[in-house]
Order: sequence, then structure tokens, then C-alpha cells
Amino acid sequence: MEQHKSIAIIGAGMGGLTFAIKLKQQIPHARFTIFEKASEVGGTWRDNIYPGAASDVGIHFYSLSTDLKPDWNYTHAGQAEIQEYWINLARKYELYPHIVFNTRIVGARWNADEQRYQIEGENVATQAKVSTHAEILISAQGILETPNVPKIPGLSKFKGDLFHSARWREDVLLEGKKVGVIGNGASAMQFIPHIAEQPRIEVTQFCRTAKWIIPPVREPYSPLWKWCFTHMPLLLPLYRLMWFMKYGVLYMIFSNPLVHWLVTKWSTHYMLSTAPKRYHKHIIPKYPLGCKRVLFNNFGYLESLHKPNVQVIYGRPTEIVEDGVLMHGGDKIPLDVIILATGFVTDQYAIDIHGVNGQTVQEYYDKHGAPRAYIGTSLPGFPNFYMLAGPNTATGHTSVLYAEELQANYCLALIAPVLSGKAKSFEVTHEATDAYNKKIQSRLSRSVFVHCNSWYRKGGDGIISSIFPGSQTRQWWWLRAPVWKHYSVITAESRGGEVARGDVWRHGQRHGTTTRVVFGAFALGLALAGVYFS
Repeated sequence: MEQHKSIAIIGAGMGGLTFAIKLKQQIPHARFTIFEKASEVGGTWRDNIYPGAASDVGIHFYSLSTDLKPDWNYTHAGQAEIQEYWINLARKYELYPHIVFNTRIVGARWNADEQRYQIEGENVATQAKVSTHAEILISAQGILETPNVPKIPGLSKFKGDLFHSARWREDVLLEGKKVGVIGNGASAMQFIPHIAEQPRIEVTQFCRTAKWIIPPVREPYSPLWKWCFTHMPLLLPLYRLMWFMKYGVLYMIFSNPLVHWLVTKWSTHYMLSTAPKRYHKHIIPKYPLGCKRVLFNNFGYLESLHKPNVQVIYGRPTEIVEDGVLMHGGDKIPLDVIILATGFVTDQYAIDIHGVNGQTVQEYYDKHGAPRAYIGTSLPGFPNFYMLAGPNTATGHTSVLYAEELQANYCLALIAPVLSGKAKSFEVTHEATDAYNKKIQSRLSRSVFVHCNSWYRKGGDGIISSIFPGSQTRQWWWLRAPVWKHYSVITAESRGGEVARGDVWRHGQRHGTTTRVVFGAFALGLALAGVYFS
């Protein structure tokens, strides 16, 4: 092992910590540094502290497969408990000495002669410059990182308190005030019932598009369940496997016409029987179920609409003024506080990572009309650069952490030869990337996701650039091991930048073969059970 080889990881959220843990488990002596812009780990679960913030994925499947926790309080855990879980993992694996906090990476540039990235950052408090280098660069900034601020005229004119739900202001007192909530996605579904419990808070929610909502799935774990998970060693992994299979079945909503029709009818009945009648003509979406993320009524959002201090206005404000918002037709809604529950920017890459030809990641995206990558992980023209939760890796039905674990293992197979000195760099080919994206876009063109505007698509209505076109089983299969012929490699013996095709490499084939056998048998079982539909 050449000890001078190093890895730089951008972000200490779930993806960055997952990669670092896998790295320590599989390549214990690897040198790595995590650069984190905040002062603590946790990413999304550190930042999103709004009332009711919780996972909408079963928490045992939203945990690392290597670090299952037996005493979660709920099937879908809250923000504080999830954040504590990741802090404890960072301590357990002694990651804190590897983390440079309060440091934002602003750019990096590939040096072909030295076969490494020159990385530039800055201290977020002092703006002091930070400069370093690494042979391998991991992007783990996540997809729920940059709040989306809607382009509503007059946004800066508002004289009251205005903030995004992902940057919740605990110092803003809501009691006794008129609070406007713009947006009706998962965050609004979670915090509106909580703030509406105080009758002296008048809540007005502005909804541009109705969302499909299904009954609550969040339940507490009893002391007996926790005892069983703690003292029966095989129960917890089997229980997690049950969640895996349950989400496999859930994918049938997207892929099976009969299941889709039945769930649509079920959701329609539930929404109309739970929401106030005055909203019935607006509350059922006009687009197919699954086109946007399906929402769970875990905290009683639909029930909260019956409260006298809550009203929903279906329509987006046309302008924001000093003391409220104007609607179409000129009606003014007076407000003291505006909360933007408008999601995140998912189709931009803000860090100036420069590849072999000086092109940035964002310029590569722009060239192709939307974010794209090879299996959401590698980009042609960017050697030794890997993305976690990259383009087309999100799902509308299961855990993003699941995909990040798969990606981390996949990346480590490519990284190991570089750290050992057997290779200098791996770069996915343009041909493999083009073929992969042609394949997934063909699949996506036949999916439910093309029938509405959503954050799954570039600009809301362009190329589908966020969602994965298949079940979690398919995602597992595609990421089980690198296809070496899809990569070009510069070897330790290369002269003058000589490039060889990656199919000469067989590193990781033992792992890949084992995975194929185990996974093949399991996938066959799922298929025979009618679970694997994609």
C-alpha cells in the first residue's frame, strides 16, 4: 500500500460517513479526509430541524446494513434520533479525526501529470483559503442539500420573517401570528400538523399542485420489539430484509397497471374520506399516482385541515408584498411569517470540479441537457472522481441510503488498485456512459414519471435526471461490481499518459462473483414471488 495516496470526501452527511465507514472496513489503512461545511456531521438530518421532521422510509432499512440499531423508537424515526445515530457511528468508527469542519470545498482541478486533484476550499467563518490535493475525490454532498427558493416577484420585499423549512428558524415565535406556508411536499406534510396544534397560529398553505397521499405507516416500537431485536441476533437482519422486500412490492405501484389502479382508488378514497369536503374538488391530483413522490399522512396532515386555524389555498402567490402575498386576481392574504416548503435544487452541481479538459461537472451536465452519469456514480472526463447519490439514483419508493451503500462498495472496487499502486486512475468511457443513459432514458420514457412536472426532472419538466428507472433489486444488480471494460485505466507502468482499457483489471472479481451467485439466487426468489417487477 502506497501510504501517500489519499482520498478527499466532500460532505459528512449520510453518504460521506457511509463511504468512510466502508473504506475503514475494507481498506483499513487508507488515508482520507472529509471536508464538511458545517460544524457537525449528519447532513440532511443535521439541517432539517423543523417540527415533525422524520424519515418516510422504514428506519431499519434507512440504517447501514453493517450497523443495525435494535432500539429505534418508531418504524419511521424522527430527526433527532436519526441525527444521534449518525453521530454515534462517526464516534464508533473514529471518523472525527478525519473530518475538517466548517470548510466548504469550492473547486477542484484534475492534474493529469500528477494524476491527482488539486482541491480548493474556504473556512465558512473566516473565508480563509484551504488548499490540498488527493488522488481520489468523492462527492457526497447529497441531493437534499441546497434549498430551492421559488422565483416569486417581491420575495425580498417582505418585512416579516421569511425562511425555508430546511433552514428552520427556532428563534422565530409563531404563536399569535399569521403564518403562510408555500408548498405542499413532504416537509409541509410533517410540520403543518405540529404548528397547527397551537390555536393562536393561523396557518395558510399555498398549494400549486395537489399531491397523492396514503394512510399513515408510522408506528412506535414496543419494549418487547426492542428486546427481541436486541437479544435475538438473527431477527434484526431478517426484519431489515422484510423491509427490503416490502419496498420491492411497493415498486409495483409504478410498474404494474393493476396495482397502480388499485392503489390510486385506495388513495382517492382515503383522501376524500379524511380531508374536509370544501377541498374535495382540489385535493385529488390530475396526474397519475407515483409521478411525484407519494406522501404518507404520518402526522395527521389531512386531519389538521379540519382545524379552524388552518386553510389551504390552491394556487401560487403571484407576488409577495411587505405584509403578505397577492394571489391571482389581486386578492391579498396578510401574513406575518412566510415558510418556504419548496424542496431542494436537484439539477445543479454547485462545486467547480474540473476534469481532464478543464470542463466542470455542471458544464458536462449542461452539454447533455441535464445531470447524468454512468450508473449515477462516474463521469467521463473526470478520472478518480465518484459521486454518491448522483444523477438518476433517487427512488420514489425506497431508501437513498441503500443506493449510497451500493455505490460506496462499487467505488471501493475501483479505488483499491489506485491506493495499492497498481493503477493511477480509472475513468469511465464516453461510450459506456452514453449507452447507459440511452438505456435508462428509454426505460424512463415508458414510466409514470413523464406525466407531470416534478423535482425528478431537469427544471421540473425536462429530462428525468433524478429518479432511478427500476426497482431496488435492479439497482443492486447493476451496482454489484464494476464492468471493467467500461473504464479506461492509466497503469503504474504507463508512459506519457498511455491509456489502457479497464477490462484488463480483475480486481474485485472474487467479490463480484460471490455477489452474482448470492444475488442471482435471491433475485430469482423475488421474481418467483412476484416481487421483482421493473
